[in-house]
Amino acid sequence: APGRHFLQIPGPTNCPLPVLAAIAQPTIDHRGPEFQALSKEVLASIRTIFKTKGPVLIYPTSGTGAWEAAIVNTLSPGDRVLMYETGWFATLWSRLAKRYGIEAELLPGDWRAGVDASKIEARLAADKDATIKAVCIVHNETSTGAASNVPAVRAAMDRVGHPALLMVDTVSSLASMDYRHDEWLVDVTICGSQKG
Repeated sequence: APGRHFLQIPGPTNCPLPVLAAIAQPTIDHRGPEFQALSKEVLASIRTIFKTKGPVLIYPTSGTGAWEAAIVNTLSPGDRVLMYETGWFATLWSRLAKRYGIEAELLPGDWRAGVDASKIEARLAADKDATIKAVCIVHNETSTGAASNVPAVRAAMDRVGHPALLMVDTVSSLASMDYRHDEWLVDVTICGSQKG
């Protein structure tokens, strides 16, 4: 076939030619001043993509690895989390949490729609002892394209005064859809570089 081959699936996305050209540059010393300067620039600039003033950590991993990092760095075995079924990846995130000893409650949802914030609100209102430590949602479900209204979920949590963390998977949405970590009062945002 003539021309450049393009994957026509949700992910991984095709790598832009300027990025491929940058990758073709000679490797720089990862302990040298050039790499240190590049790292500082990248870590400062990436905040604008998340729309945060806080630090962004970069792991050499997939979106699944980002889920794992979020879970093991914020929760402990035996903790309870509330998740919402918006599609395949929301379901996988709940399965992964269970492998780490987290009690993941997956609210059933319609794979054709995003999170129903009223169901999150009702479940958290019933959690009088605040045993749920985090609410974990997928901003844009890759498998279905269903997008969730993150500010509505935060507002639901705030209306019932629940102290749970809000954790959001933005693997297929960050830099492709509007996302505002600080403004929407998200506690943990996870992403991967292979999609949005």
